[in-house]
Amino acid sequence: MTLTTALNGPLPTPGPAAAYAVHVDAVTKTYTSASGRVEALRGITHGFAPGSFTAIMGPSGSGKSTFLQCAAGLDRPTSGRVVVGGHDITAMKPAALTRLRRAQMGFVFQSYNLLGALTAHDNVALPIRLAGRRPPRARVLAALAEVGLTDQARRRPAELSGGQQQRVAIARALVTRPAVVFADEPTGALDRATSRAVLDLVRRVTDEHHQTVVMVTHDPMAASYAHQVLFLADGLVVGHLRQGSAAQIAQAMNDLEA
Repeated sequence: MTLTTALNGPLPTPGPAAAYAVHVDAVTKTYTSASGRVEALRGITHGFAPGSFTAIMGPSGSGKSTFLQCAAGLDRPTSGRVVVGGHDITAMKPAALTRLRRAQMGFVFQSYNLLGALTAHDNVALPIRLAGRRPPRARVLAALAEVGLTDQARRRPAELSGGQQQRVAIARALVTRPAVVFADEPTGALDRATSRAVLDLVRRVTDEHHQTVVMVTHDPMAASYAHQVLFLADGLVVGHLRQGSAAQIAQAMNDLEA
């Protein structure tokens, strides 16, 4: 069907939802636009194992960002179920879902989303404050040390480079020790050398701390850092590639877009 399926055989059949850090089951998402009904996701079922790093790729309009938003509880699917850490987030009320996201999920976006009036230290501490707790200074400093920014703790975002800002954003995502980190084009605004440093950090999080990372990217080089690449097209998972090189991933994308 695609190069990815030919390389790795059929997609693995998901087991029980409890076996996964994130499990999506028959998830659909339908929008109504000026041009009519749009099926962004068409019954996707997939499980993300604990401690895995998965890149999500696909042509423009394939549904990859919608998939990430539904898996992370940032958007609700039209039908189907999403289970994160044993919790069915599609059945949760908004307040309970917000609490779960703060406790078990971290988020990294292309735009960093740091608060300009706060120092790097206070940006990292923010998720703990939002959860109604006093941030332990040692934990915040440990998160900054993890991304190599202990000496930048008192600087504000405007005083940091783009790569440093993204590392602050990663520290903020990690400070609550979440089970899952969702990343949407985290290196899209960075130069190549800085991107590699950020991706090395993300891969280390999974390998050393057994945290699960689900990352949307358009960049084969970025995807090559993942344990597995999942390819979407027309709202469906159409193939996967384990431990692929940037060249193999680029070829797979070319096949999808042909």
